[in-house]
Amino acid sequence: MLRRAAAAAAVLAGILTPAAHAADSGTGLCRGTSLYVRVCAKDSTSTPGRKGPDGNGTASAARPGASDGPKCTYTKLNPQPPDTNLAVREGRKQGGKGAIYRVMCPATGRIGVVWIPDGGQAPAQPAIDPEVLAQRAVDAMKLTGPDIASPRADGRYTVGVPMWLWVRQGPTTYGPATATATAGDVTVTATAKVTSISWDLGDGTTLTCTGPGTPYRESTGIADSPDCGHRYTQASSGRPGERYPLTATSTWTITWEVAAGGTDSGEFTETRSSTVGVRVGEVQVLN
Repeated sequence: MLRRAAAAAAVLAGILTPAAHAADSGTGLCRGTSLYVRVCAKDSTSTPGRKGPDGNGTASAARPGASDGPKCTYTKLNPQPPDTNLAVREGRKQGGKGAIYRVMCPATGRIGVVWIPDGGQAPAQPAIDPEVLAQRAVDAMKLTGPDIASPRADGRYTVGVPMWLWVRQGPTTYGPATATATAGDVTVTATAKVTSISWDLGDGTTLTCTGPGTPYRESTGIADSPDCGHRYTQASSGRPGERYPLTATSTWTITWEVAAGGTDSGEFTETRSSTVGVRVGEVQVLN
């Protein structure tokens, strides 16, 4: 649930501006497993329908057929997003004047934005949550953990000698991968790609690399990897299987947008892991 709250906040932040900015403490904070977003938007004094009890221009719209059920609230954004904003462009295609409103639906945790024509009625709570469709699209991608090329499970490595860490890149192991999902008249397209890989070397060392790593070449000798590597300081003897358990965890960043049936977009992250055993020995000295 926390991940969905963070992703929902990212929907709003991503649509309003190219990047999230610091906001006043009153704007709120959404917490997720790997994302913190402050929503930067101010309420105006007008909104479709009636004003809320606080007089600040917040209105509610009930779900169709439910007089006392959960409602969505709509708040006109001030300032409005720029003309390049997707929701603005799509709204103006409808003709006439209108504005962008923030929509919040407690029943689903939905936070987003919507174009509402001047004098128009606030739409009811959306029956289809685009983020749910985005998750379905990701499930269809069948993303996996990193395809570890080095270290090799059958390799033998030496204490103090640089070990280069890298992965093979494929659509399901590194990305990018794209898929769509549809429900009713709403279609969402999601794109996933690995943005970082965390390596747990099994000896108490962890490191994070932002790329796939650089493949080792014999011509480099015993130089350290330029971007992702490690040196073991102790042999793996005495450990289970005589190996260090090395785990590589990739962080997939998924961006999604509504391709049909709306103008929403958002972002969230997921992780996948792979594990290999690394045999590390001491240098043998011959007399």
